[in-house]
Amino acid sequence: MSSIVIPDDYPVVMGASNAYRRLTETKPVTYYDSLPGTEDTLVERIRDCEIVINIRSSSKFTARVFEACPRMKLLSLWGTGTDNVDLAAAARHGIAVTNTPGVSAASIAEHSLMLMLAVARRVVAIHNGVVAGEWPRGQSIQLQGKTLGIIGLGAIGRQFARLAQGIGMRVIAWTMHPNPALGFELVDLDQLLRVSDVVSLHLRLSEDTLGFLGGAQFEKMKPTAIFVNTARGAIVDEAVLIETLRARRIAGAGLDVFDREPLPAEHPLTKLDNVVLTPHCAGITPEVLEAGLALAIENVANFLNGNPQNTVSPPKVHQS
Repeated sequence: MSSIVIPDDYPVVMGASNAYRRLTETKPVTYYDSLPGTEDTLVERIRDCEIVINIRSSSKFTARVFEACPRMKLLSLWGTGTDNVDLAAAARHGIAVTNTPGVSAASIAEHSLMLMLAVARRVVAIHNGVVAGEWPRGQSIQLQGKTLGIIGLGAIGRQFARLAQGIGMRVIAWTMHPNPALGFELVDLDQLLRVSDVVSLHLRLSEDTLGFLGGAQFEKMKPTAIFVNTARGAIVDEAVLIETLRARRIAGAGLDVFDREPLPAEHPLTKLDNVVLTPHCAGITPEVLEAGLALAIENVANFLNGNPQNTVSPPKVHQS
């Protein structure tokens, strides 16, 4: 029977799920409810197993990790991001990598809507004012009739676009793989940045998108524009974004992701009054957790049955 290990379930999500209970009823699982902390510890936990179910993106599956784990056949990721995995190295070692696409799209789209509205309506500042005995009014921005620019039309970007249309916003989009059949007005990136009242980022982190938005891009945005990021912090030049917000060259930002996570105390972003910050939680709801964890386990079952699904890095085909 194939050996399965979960090396990094902290804070605990998998261990508390119904999906995990069902898995342990049918298969033996080695389970850790702490983070490995180091690459050596990660290797120590997984080197003797054939299947790894990865929970945290803080666990980095490098070429060295794959080299040190010759028995591994499958890395089943919880989530859609693969920036913590050297996919080329996995393929070289004949290791399949799967993820759980689509399960968090609705939740992240809702969170993006929340961040956009919270910044536009200055919810945090107004709440704090009321709590302090003030009565701050007339400081909000109405979004009906405004233009939302979506960067990236994957499942999340499309869902957020539909939500924004539902509150009366005009939606335009730029995507790496343009397809008019997606049903949204496609424009070039410069135009999107120049005309949008809200710019929302929905790209995956990759070599092509690392530092994708920097000074040249933020300079094109309206001084009244709002920036929303629920994708990955490293897609944005964070230092430039901070200076842009500090100088009020854009109106504000709603951010769920950062270069360094957890966000350190006293981080410059925490000193700004034109941001709303959340702790990389856009895709974490009870519904999403259970569905995503169940799919990560289902991907294991499909792989063992010879019918792999949701594969992002297929095993290398060895020629005889």
